[in-house]
Amino acid sequence: MQPVVSPSVLIGIASRDRVDELVKAIESAQAQSFRPTRIAVIDDASRDGTAALPLRFPTLTWRRCERPQGHVRLRNIMMLSAAEDYFASLDDDARFMAGDELVVAVDYLERHPGVAAVAFDILSPDRPEPRPRGSAHAVASFIGCGHLLRLSAVRQVGGYAEAPGLYGSEEKDLCLRLIDAGFAIVKLDGLHVWHDKTTRARDLAWQHRSGVCNDLVFETRRCPAALLLPVLAWKTARHLAFSLRRRLLRACLCGMVQFAGSFGAAWRSRRAVSVSAYKHYVALSRAGDAVL
Repeated sequence: MQPVVSPSVLIGIASRDRVDELVKAIESAQAQSFRPTRIAVIDDASRDGTAALPLRFPTLTWRRCERPQGHVRLRNIMMLSAAEDYFASLDDDARFMAGDELVVAVDYLERHPGVAAVAFDILSPDRPEPRPRGSAHAVASFIGCGHLLRLSAVRQVGGYAEAPGLYGSEEKDLCLRLIDAGFAIVKLDGLHVWHDKTTRARDLAWQHRSGVCNDLVFETRRCPAALLLPVLAWKTARHLAFSLRRRLLRACLCGMVQFAGSFGAAWRSRRAVSVSAYKHYVALSRAGDAVL
């Protein structure tokens, strides 16, 4: 009889200038009951006390970048070089809550080979009430601060696609390509990750600018040709309306200028998905759990 080989998980955390929050994230990862698990942290050129943490947590896999690379590139580094079967992504200001999240999520993925990702149920200061655990349901995307990915599927589609801005749309882009490749994305209600949404090392105007640019780049790269012009027009109008309500118009316009400057490169990297995959993604987005 062949021995049963247990699936393995890499918990990956990319961090910059959030040493106190990072400690909480690491401790929650260490408290997970799933085994075998490896925890890797990439310090993205932090200027606080993060560089001293390898002495406190010597069993982790540590790497430091001397120049900021951004979380998208660092997630790719961890995922595409990993020997493990699954990748659990945790933001440096996020943490697991119950200790068995990976046991439940890995069990689900092992029983459903057509599912590429499990989206955890994210709690935060603006949505603090936990929900009871329920059944899985299909969603368009996961939230970046906490999710579990099947690494064989991620490698099949090439990992995250980098964009001109360092923040925004990377999860949507990856999930749409996974859906186009025939995989599903599911959310497990009540399987919680807490996200502090700390303002440390977070510039909201800069993030909005980056998010607007990257969202328009995302559509340029992935939207089917027959839908591209109306979708770009609709997205532009929607971003302007949102920015006016939130007093972020200047950041929005800067993001649109950044998009215009990067349009040529985005067009050259265009790999549109099928119409059926795109429409399925939009339908799931409108159903509720993902922000389009």
